[in-house]
Amino acid sequence: MSTNVLDALERILTRVEEPDDALRAVVVALAEEPGISWAGIAFLDQDALVLGPEAGEPDDARRTKVPIEFLGSRVGELWVDGSPDTRVLVRVAERLSGHVLIGWDTRGETWDP
Repeated sequence: MSTNVLDALERILTRVEEPDDALRAVVVALAEEPGISWAGIAFLDQDALVLGPEAGEPDDARRTKVPIEFLGSRVGELWVDGSPDTRVLVRVAERLSGHVLIGWDTRGETWDP
């Protein structure tokens, strides 16, 4: 896994407006990284983690989980199978936190304030 994924992440988050679409694009980008077979984002829903967008071929035995927090509250987890650089995953999780909060809060439905 390379730090190039951080550049891809920034391009996705600046190009894609819809949070659900951005999260789907991010897991695809992660799953395409060398040494990564699968990536997914789990949303915290009533104290349980619920898998949301995912991409690649799962390998549960090689899963790394990184918490995603928004303003100090856990809103989900980033799950990656393979040989990720955990420091990079922490940075990805930090950058995704607002998108995960929106996706979790609206449960993927369009929200019009």
